[in-house]
Amino acid sequence: MVEARAGGRGVAVRVTIVVVEDNPLHAQRYRENLARDPGLSLVAEFASARDAVEAVGPLAPDVALVDLGLPDGSGFDVVRHIRQVSPSTSIMVVSVFGGERNLFEAIAAGATGYLLKDSLPEDFNASIHALQAGESPISPALARLLLERLRPAGTETVNVAGPKATATEAGQESPLSRRESTILESIARGSSIAEIGQSLHISPLTVKSHVRNIYRKLEATSRQHAVYLAQQRGLLKL
Repeated sequence: MVEARAGGRGVAVRVTIVVVEDNPLHAQRYRENLARDPGLSLVAEFASARDAVEAVGPLAPDVALVDLGLPDGSGFDVVRHIRQVSPSTSIMVVSVFGGERNLFEAIAAGATGYLLKDSLPEDFNASIHALQAGESPISPALARLLLERLRPAGTETVNVAGPKATATEAGQESPLSRRESTILESIARGSSIAEIGQSLHISPLTVKSHVRNIYRKLEATSRQHAVYLAQQRGLLKL
């Protein structure tokens, strides 16, 4: 484990970050990117799942960047552990592994963003700020997979777990209020917290309060997870 306390003299550190990455070249790239932004502070790096699981809890970082292909375990397990011991941490998977299965498993584990290493945005730090602001950065190729899975096909809705009944067929009433349903539908379409607030003429804080209620009612761990669970239950009208 390598620890690096950052933050220049007189600069207020806004976002604390841990990196779970075993590839030295990728770790160095993240380190150099983060060092260019005085609003970001790298507090620890871990090169193995074991080190991350043992130490990340007390750190309670704002953001965790997690690789999936770790030498001694699964990055999914690291994501689940962080979500359990530090619920307020925003988790972004940064991996060479794409594909539908990895995307949805990461979402189900508690990831709030997913970027592919071979297509990282030029301004990687902006993605971290967006994540911390309540958005869910996803590489375009993966976002398309997500949208294709949520898009109705005729009268049937394709879903990862196979055929499902709609809420009406199941005789199931939505646990969400009308406003919460509207917000969740906007999230599924890719709208940010600020955009939702503007369209509904409410403050971003009010939107975030509704989002927290959505998480609680659906037992979701992230925005993507909430969309996925709602789609599984036939609660979204897209």
